[in-house]
Amino acid sequence: MRQFEVIFISFPGNLGNLVPTVQFARHLTNRDPRFSATILMIDICERPLVNAYIHSCAASSPHINFHHLPPVDPPSPDQYQSSLGYFCLLVEKHRPHVKQVITKLLNPTELESESNSVRVAALFVDMFCTSMIDVARELGVPCYLFFASPASFLRFMLHLPTLEAQLATDYTLDPKTELLVPKDPAAVLTIPGFTNALPPSVLPTRVLKKKNDGYFWFLHHAGRYTETDGLVVNTFRELEQHAVDSLCNGEFPPVYPIGPIVDLAGPAQWHPDRAGHESIINWLDGQTPSSVVFLCFGSLGSLSVDQLREIATGLNRAQIRFIWSIREPPKETLDLPGEYKSLQEILPDGLVDELEGIGKICGWVPQSKILGHEAVGGFVSHCGWNSVLESLWFGVRIAAWPLYAEQQMNAFQLVKESKMAVEIRLEYREGSDLVLAEEFERGLKRLMKGDDEVRKNIKQTREKSRMAISENGSSYRSLGLLIDKLAVNT
Repeated sequence: MRQFEVIFISFPGNLGNLVPTVQFARHLTNRDPRFSATILMIDICERPLVNAYIHSCAASSPHINFHHLPPVDPPSPDQYQSSLGYFCLLVEKHRPHVKQVITKLLNPTELESESNSVRVAALFVDMFCTSMIDVARELGVPCYLFFASPASFLRFMLHLPTLEAQLATDYTLDPKTELLVPKDPAAVLTIPGFTNALPPSVLPTRVLKKKNDGYFWFLHHAGRYTETDGLVVNTFRELEQHAVDSLCNGEFPPVYPIGPIVDLAGPAQWHPDRAGHESIINWLDGQTPSSVVFLCFGSLGSLSVDQLREIATGLNRAQIRFIWSIREPPKETLDLPGEYKSLQEILPDGLVDELEGIGKICGWVPQSKILGHEAVGGFVSHCGWNSVLESLWFGVRIAAWPLYAEQQMNAFQLVKESKMAVEIRLEYREGSDLVLAEEFERGLKRLMKGDDEVRKNIKQTREKSRMAISENGSSYRSLGLLIDKLAVNT
């Protein structure tokens, strides 16, 4: 008999936020049969893959209920300057609906009470849904942050109000890039959660681009994390010992590292192009172990046509077997990347035919299935945290090529702090100078043929990641503490 209900809400329209939320809900409800979960969905009709994923999860997760919130009028264009601003305002508009759902769960009808004695244990919000903390407080429900990014980035976010003063005095705006740059070119930043000083160039674009409202939203949400009853992080202590310790200094709510929470099935069960995905796996079946490099920049990642041409030339020169997932850049701020109709139109003459002899070029793919295949020996990645955790779980070496969000900091952590990745370009971001074919080829060969230290560290971390969530592992114990807390406070 399920006794406790936990409610989740995550940033809308992005699988990178939704998937770890759903996987955490599954993890919790599978661990303790007293718990069931409700995931509140803010629907966006232009997100067909998100909708396909939800339908698949609803059919396969009997103890998780997906509740679709009523539509609201979208924010007007004069209220936001970025996609982050748009979605944060959209989330805020749903506060009355979230309150209504939780109130109904708290006050069931007499008939519902007779058939269901489930009590609301907590509301979990993600890093950009902190406006829902107000709803939880008004209704007297415990509220927890579920942070799907690394502990190091959570510590950075908590440090951001302090860093703000330093940026205001020691940095100036570069008129060419419209990014903050240090007045002293040799300046570095000491950030809690990192053992090494960081070059300012690896800070998130939203922090360095103060003319955009993204920076305001970073500050706004970070300032609210300490209002929660606990910080639940998709990481494990053995991976981020220093960062986790820096969060456990008495300044912040209790910290629960419960990862790695990864979706090992991936889109293989629900993506509409299952036949295409099967052909990729069949191709991998014919390759020798650890011979293939996988290039993928996430569900939101895309590169310019000029950059794609440099990658294609580098792949052809390196003559290393590959799978390359290519996405077309979004046409508008709120759009998602699409799929190229014809690669011949964007790659140099004849190059597509030459590349077909050594690899496969495709659209969105079942990443976890590919990383788990024995033929894959390297991963050129944007260093999104979901991708990092999947790569570590399968013990696949990473070449870091970050694009956006906190990915530059993740890449720095992997390359400079934990020595578990080789570098393509740590400070790469939209508008950067191109990574030329020669530079990419060198990084590719270093990934696939060299760097024994990275190879050794990845192998060790693979074992640690699996031990962390096994019985009596560090994350297993941490989740047990969280479950006990939820049950006691209800």
